[in-house]
Amino acid sequence: MKGSGHLANLAKDLSEALKIKTAFSFRIGSFTVNVSESVVVTWIIMAILVFLAIFLTHDLKVKNPGKKQIFLESVMTAGYNLFYGILGENGAMYIPYLLTVMFYLGFANLIGIIGFTPPTKDLNVTVALALMSIVLIEYSNAHHNGGKKFFKSFAEPLPLMTPFNIMELGIRPLSLCMRLFGNVLGSFVVMELLKAVCPLLLPIPFSMYFDIFDGLIQMIVFVFLTALFMQEGLVDD
Repeated sequence: MKGSGHLANLAKDLSEALKIKTAFSFRIGSFTVNVSESVVVTWIIMAILVFLAIFLTHDLKVKNPGKKQIFLESVMTAGYNLFYGILGENGAMYIPYLLTVMFYLGFANLIGIIGFTPPTKDLNVTVALALMSIVLIEYSNAHHNGGKKFFKSFAEPLPLMTPFNIMELGIRPLSLCMRLFGNVLGSFVVMELLKAVCPLLLPIPFSMYFDIFDGLIQMIVFVFLTALFMQEGLVDD
């Protein structure tokens, strides 16, 4: 009986942890606007990224760069080369966007370490990110190939495939969204269970994997898949 009571409390605590909480509310006329915790944490991440961008790009030098500038140039060059190797010259203009999403996802997936709830645990956030990616994928395809070739591609390799190619427009963002959401949520659930079972010892080694390693892997997978989908439409005949 004692064990069943513990499991009931564990299930209740886990259910409470999975809820999307409202950070604050305000009224506009007769409407009440609820701002969720994931939105507030996203604002915090945006503030951190803006601060880092200003701090790291301040006082850049052409000759004799300092350690701060060398670190910044190393990170940006590695990220740029990663995406340039996939997209090539045709997709170089989209690399700044992919780097921005990558940095945001990195902070979003790791911010749980300092006590904040990861915004990517909120399905609304991952849906928004997936829709942004699919709009970029289709836009880059249409911009590179022109409208006529873009719409004609839906009937390739056979006109019979048109319904399936159109369905793929919805399947791709759904797969991107659920992959990111499922992995982040799964890691969060496992960590909450470990904290409940053995709060002193178990969370430390497992946090190194679920909160850090897995979070960074999901960051890379999301932007890598987005770049791969874009690359399909950016290849010259």
